[in-house]
Amino acid sequence: MMSGDLMTKKEFEAKLRKIGKEQYHDLHPFHKLLHGGKLNKGQVQAWSLNRYYYQCNIPIKDTALMSRMKDQELRRIWISRVLDHDGKSGEPGGLDRWFKLTDGLGLDREYVVSTKGILSGTRFAVDAYVHFVKERSLIEGITSSLTELFAPSIHKERISGMLENYSFINDDVMAYFKKRLTQATKDADYVLSYALENARTREEQESVCDALRFKTEVLWLQQDALYHAYVSGHIPPGAFKPEDFDERSNFNK
Repeated sequence: MMSGDLMTKKEFEAKLRKIGKEQYHDLHPFHKLLHGGKLNKGQVQAWSLNRYYYQCNIPIKDTALMSRMKDQELRRIWISRVLDHDGKSGEPGGLDRWFKLTDGLGLDREYVVSTKGILSGTRFAVDAYVHFVKERSLIEGITSSLTELFAPSIHKERISGMLENYSFINDDVMAYFKKRLTQATKDADYVLSYALENARTREEQESVCDALRFKTEVLWLQQDALYHAYVSGHIPPGAFKPEDFDERSNFNK
Protein backbone atom coordinates (compact mmCIF):
# COMPACT_ATOMS: atom_id res chain seq x y z
CA MET A 1 0.00 0.00 0.00
CA MET A 2 1.36 3.40 -0.94
CA SER A 3 2.35 5.73 1.86
CA GLY A 4 2.70 9.49 1.81
CA ASP A 5 0.79 12.65 2.52
CA LEU A 6 -2.98 12.59 2.72
CA MET A 7 -4.54 13.63 -0.58
CA THR A 8 -6.91 16.56 -0.51
CA LYS A 9 -10.53 15.64 -1.19
CA LYS A 10 -10.20 17.21 -4.62
CA GLU A 11 -7.08 15.18 -5.42
CA PHE A 12 -8.64 12.02 -4.04
CA GLU A 13 -11.82 12.40 -6.10
CA ALA A 14 -9.78 13.18 -9.21
CA LYS A 15 -7.77 10.00 -8.74
CA LEU A 16 -10.93 7.91 -8.36
CA ARG A 17 -12.45 9.43 -11.50
CA LYS A 18 -9.22 8.81 -13.41
CA ILE A 19 -9.42 5.10 -12.53
CA GLY A 20 -12.94 4.92 -13.94
CA LYS A 21 -12.01 6.86 -17.05
CA GLU A 22 -9.17 4.44 -17.80
CA GLN A 23 -10.56 1.12 -16.58
CA TYR A 24 -14.38 1.11 -16.64
CA HIS A 25 -15.92 -1.60 -18.80
CA ASP A 26 -17.61 0.84 -21.17
CA LEU A 27 -14.25 0.68 -22.98
CA HIS A 28 -14.45 -3.08 -23.52
CA PRO A 29 -14.77 -4.28 -27.14
CA PHE A 30 -17.79 -6.44 -26.25
CA HIS A 31 -19.73 -3.39 -25.13
CA LYS A 32 -18.76 -1.53 -28.28
CA LEU A 33 -20.25 -4.39 -30.30
CA LEU A 34 -23.35 -4.59 -28.10
CA HIS A 35 -24.18 -0.90 -28.23
CA GLY A 36 -23.23 -0.53 -31.87
CA GLY A 37 -25.69 -3.15 -33.10
CA LYS A 38 -22.93 -5.55 -34.17
CA LEU A 39 -24.20 -8.59 -32.26
CA ASN A 40 -26.95 -11.00 -33.24
CA LYS A 41 -29.84 -11.97 -31.00
CA GLY A 42 -28.12 -15.06 -29.64
CA GLN A 43 -25.13 -13.04 -28.51
CA VAL A 44 -27.39 -10.50 -26.81
CA GLN A 45 -29.21 -13.38 -25.10
CA ALA A 46 -25.87 -14.68 -23.82
CA TRP A 47 -25.00 -11.25 -22.44
CA SER A 48 -28.34 -10.84 -20.63
CA LEU A 49 -28.16 -14.38 -19.22
CA ASN A 50 -24.64 -13.97 -17.86
CA ARG A 51 -25.30 -10.49 -16.55
CA TYR A 52 -28.23 -11.90 -14.55
CA TYR A 53 -25.74 -13.72 -12.33
CA TYR A 54 -24.17 -10.39 -11.45
CA GLN A 55 -27.57 -8.78 -10.90
CA CYS A 56 -28.90 -11.49 -8.59
CA ASN A 57 -25.76 -11.35 -6.45
CA ILE A 58 -25.93 -7.60 -5.83
CA PRO A 59 -28.53 -7.91 -3.00
CA ILE A 60 -26.51 -10.80 -1.54
CA LYS A 61 -23.41 -8.63 -1.58
CA ASP A 62 -25.27 -5.72 -0.02
CA THR A 63 -26.89 -7.72 2.78
CA ALA A 64 -23.51 -9.26 3.62
CA LEU A 65 -22.08 -5.76 3.81
CA MET A 66 -24.97 -4.52 5.95
CA SER A 67 -24.37 -7.30 8.49
CA ARG A 68 -21.03 -5.64 9.26
CA MET A 69 -22.38 -2.10 9.61
CA LYS A 70 -22.62 -0.99 13.22
CA ASP A 71 -24.00 2.43 12.34
CA GLN A 72 -27.81 2.49 12.28
CA GLU A 73 -28.08 5.36 9.82
CA LEU A 74 -25.66 3.70 7.41
CA ARG A 75 -27.79 0.53 7.49
CA ARG A 76 -30.92 2.58 6.80
CA ILE A 77 -29.28 4.12 3.76
CA TRP A 78 -27.80 0.88 2.49
CA ILE A 79 -30.99 -1.16 2.74
CA SER A 80 -32.47 1.01 0.00
CA ARG A 81 -30.04 -0.68 -2.39
CA VAL A 82 -31.43 -4.10 -1.50
CA LEU A 83 -34.99 -2.88 -1.98
CA ASP A 84 -34.06 -1.25 -5.28
CA HIS A 85 -32.99 -4.69 -6.55
CA ASP A 86 -35.44 -7.00 -4.79
CA GLY A 87 -38.41 -4.65 -4.79
CA LYS A 88 -40.88 -3.79 -2.06
CA SER A 89 -44.29 -5.30 -1.36
CA GLY A 90 -46.32 -4.73 -4.51
CA GLU A 91 -43.51 -2.77 -6.18
CA PRO A 92 -41.13 -4.45 -8.64
CA GLY A 93 -37.38 -4.10 -8.25
CA GLY A 94 -34.34 -4.27 -10.47
CA LEU A 95 -34.39 -8.05 -10.76
CA ASP A 96 -37.99 -7.95 -11.96
CA ARG A 97 -36.98 -5.39 -14.57
CA TRP A 98 -34.05 -7.60 -15.60
CA PHE A 99 -36.52 -10.42 -16.24
CA LYS A 100 -38.32 -8.09 -18.65
CA LEU A 101 -35.08 -8.10 -20.64
CA THR A 102 -34.46 -11.85 -20.55
CA ASP A 103 -38.15 -12.63 -21.15
CA GLY A 104 -38.23 -10.17 -24.04
CA LEU A 105 -35.21 -11.86 -25.59
CA GLY A 106 -37.00 -15.20 -25.47
CA LEU A 107 -35.04 -16.84 -22.65
CA ASP A 108 -36.86 -19.25 -20.36
CA ARG A 109 -37.28 -17.66 -16.91
CA GLU A 110 -36.59 -20.89 -15.03
CA TYR A 111 -33.40 -21.45 -17.01
CA VAL A 112 -32.21 -17.90 -16.31
CA VAL A 113 -32.82 -18.23 -12.56
CA SER A 114 -31.04 -21.58 -12.44
CA THR A 115 -27.82 -19.89 -13.72
CA LYS A 116 -26.90 -23.27 -15.24
CA GLY A 117 -25.91 -21.79 -18.57
CA ILE A 118 -23.61 -19.01 -17.40
CA LEU A 119 -19.92 -18.98 -18.19
CA SER A 120 -17.42 -20.06 -15.56
CA GLY A 121 -15.62 -16.75 -16.07
CA THR A 122 -18.80 -14.91 -15.12
CA ARG A 123 -19.30 -17.06 -12.03
CA PHE A 124 -15.72 -16.71 -10.83
CA ALA A 125 -15.67 -12.94 -11.32
CA VAL A 126 -18.96 -12.32 -9.51
CA ASP A 127 -18.18 -14.74 -6.70
CA ALA A 128 -14.82 -13.01 -6.22
CA TYR A 129 -16.65 -9.69 -5.84
CA VAL A 130 -19.03 -11.04 -3.21
CA HIS A 131 -16.08 -12.60 -1.36
CA PHE A 132 -14.17 -9.30 -1.51
CA VAL A 133 -17.05 -7.40 0.09
CA LYS A 134 -17.41 -10.01 2.83
CA GLU A 135 -13.73 -10.25 3.70
CA ARG A 136 -12.15 -6.84 3.19
CA SER A 137 -12.53 -3.77 5.39
CA LEU A 138 -15.91 -2.05 5.56
CA ILE A 139 -14.67 1.03 3.71
CA GLU A 140 -13.26 -1.16 0.91
CA GLY A 141 -16.51 -3.10 0.65
CA ILE A 142 -18.61 0.06 0.49
CA THR A 143 -16.41 1.94 -1.94
CA SER A 144 -15.99 -0.97 -4.33
CA SER A 145 -19.38 0.20 -5.64
CA LEU A 146 -17.84 3.49 -6.79
CA THR A 147 -18.09 2.11 -10.32
CA GLU A 148 -21.62 3.54 -10.13
CA LEU A 149 -20.03 6.93 -10.73
CA PHE A 150 -19.53 5.88 -14.32
CA ALA A 151 -22.71 3.81 -14.82
CA PRO A 152 -25.14 6.52 -16.06
CA SER A 153 -23.06 7.17 -19.18
CA ILE A 154 -22.95 3.49 -20.16
CA HIS A 155 -26.68 3.14 -19.44
CA LYS A 156 -27.47 6.07 -21.73
CA GLU A 157 -25.25 4.64 -24.46
CA ARG A 158 -26.83 1.21 -24.03
CA ILE A 159 -30.41 2.47 -24.13
CA SER A 160 -29.96 4.59 -27.23
CA GLY A 161 -27.69 2.14 -29.04
CA MET A 162 -29.75 -0.98 -28.46
CA LEU A 163 -33.09 0.68 -29.21
CA GLU A 164 -31.69 2.08 -32.43
CA ASN A 165 -29.86 -1.00 -33.64
CA TYR A 166 -31.90 -4.07 -32.66
CA SER A 167 -35.41 -4.83 -33.91
CA PHE A 168 -35.94 -7.24 -30.98
CA ILE A 169 -35.32 -4.50 -28.36
CA ASN A 170 -38.03 -2.09 -27.20
CA ASP A 171 -38.62 0.41 -24.40
CA ASP A 172 -40.17 -2.18 -22.10
CA VAL A 173 -37.21 -4.55 -22.11
CA MET A 174 -34.84 -1.65 -21.41
CA ALA A 175 -36.72 -0.71 -18.23
CA TYR A 176 -33.86 -1.79 -15.93
CA PHE A 177 -31.37 0.63 -17.44
CA LYS A 178 -33.82 3.53 -17.55
CA LYS A 179 -34.49 3.17 -13.82
CA ARG A 180 -30.77 2.91 -13.02
CA LEU A 181 -30.11 6.29 -14.61
CA THR A 182 -31.42 7.91 -11.43
CA GLN A 183 -30.71 5.14 -8.93
CA ALA A 184 -27.05 4.79 -9.84
CA THR A 185 -26.48 8.53 -9.61
CA LYS A 186 -28.03 8.67 -6.13
CA ASP A 187 -26.05 5.66 -4.94
CA ALA A 188 -22.78 6.91 -6.41
CA ASP A 189 -23.13 10.36 -4.88
CA TYR A 190 -23.55 8.82 -1.43
CA VAL A 191 -20.61 6.42 -1.75
CA LEU A 192 -18.32 9.12 -3.10
CA SER A 193 -19.23 11.35 -0.16
CA TYR A 194 -18.63 8.42 2.21
CA ALA A 195 -15.20 7.78 0.71
CA LEU A 196 -14.15 11.43 0.87
CA GLU A 197 -15.24 11.74 4.50
CA ASN A 198 -14.13 8.37 5.90
CA ALA A 199 -10.79 7.68 4.20
CA ARG A 200 -8.80 9.65 6.76
CA THR A 201 -5.28 8.36 6.07
CA ARG A 202 -3.30 8.01 2.84
CA GLU A 203 -3.37 4.25 3.37
CA GLU A 204 -7.18 4.28 3.55
CA GLN A 205 -7.39 6.48 0.47
CA GLU A 206 -5.20 4.07 -1.47
CA SER A 207 -7.27 1.11 -0.25
CA VAL A 208 -10.37 2.82 -1.67
CA CYS A 209 -8.60 3.31 -5.00
CA ASP A 210 -7.60 -0.35 -4.99
CA ALA A 211 -11.17 -1.40 -4.21
CA LEU A 212 -12.41 0.59 -7.19
CA ARG A 213 -9.72 -0.93 -9.41
CA PHE A 214 -10.72 -4.39 -8.25
CA LYS A 215 -14.36 -3.76 -9.11
CA THR A 216 -13.47 -2.48 -12.58
CA GLU A 217 -11.50 -5.70 -13.08
CA VAL A 218 -14.52 -7.78 -12.01
CA LEU A 219 -16.68 -6.01 -14.59
CA TRP A 220 -14.01 -6.23 -17.30
CA LEU A 221 -13.46 -9.96 -16.76
CA GLN A 222 -17.15 -10.63 -17.33
CA GLN A 223 -16.88 -8.97 -20.74
CA ASP A 224 -13.69 -10.92 -21.50
CA ALA A 225 -15.56 -14.17 -20.85
CA LEU A 226 -18.45 -13.13 -23.10
CA TYR A 227 -16.15 -12.03 -25.92
CA HIS A 228 -14.12 -15.24 -25.82
CA ALA A 229 -17.20 -17.46 -25.83
CA TYR A 230 -19.70 -15.62 -28.00
CA VAL A 231 -17.63 -13.46 -30.33
CA SER A 232 -14.53 -15.60 -30.80
CA GLY A 233 -16.81 -18.64 -30.73
CA HIS A 234 -15.22 -20.69 -27.93
CA ILE A 235 -18.32 -21.65 -25.97
CA PRO A 236 -17.31 -24.05 -23.18
CA PRO A 237 -19.19 -27.30 -22.49
CA GLY A 238 -22.38 -26.77 -20.49
CA ALA A 239 -22.67 -23.06 -21.23
CA PHE A 240 -25.62 -21.50 -23.02
CA LYS A 241 -25.45 -22.10 -26.76
CA PRO A 242 -27.79 -19.89 -28.81
CA GLU A 243 -29.86 -21.44 -31.56
CA ASP A 244 -28.10 -19.31 -34.17
CA PHE A 245 -24.59 -20.33 -33.11
CA ASP A 246 -22.49 -21.40 -36.09
CA GLU A 247 -19.11 -22.87 -35.22
CA ARG A 248 -17.95 -22.56 -38.83
CA SER A 249 -18.25 -18.77 -38.71
CA ASN A 250 -17.15 -18.34 -35.09
CA PHE A 251 -20.60 -16.89 -34.45
CA ASN A 252 -19.80 -13.68 -36.29
CA LYS A 253 -22.15 -12.32 -38.91
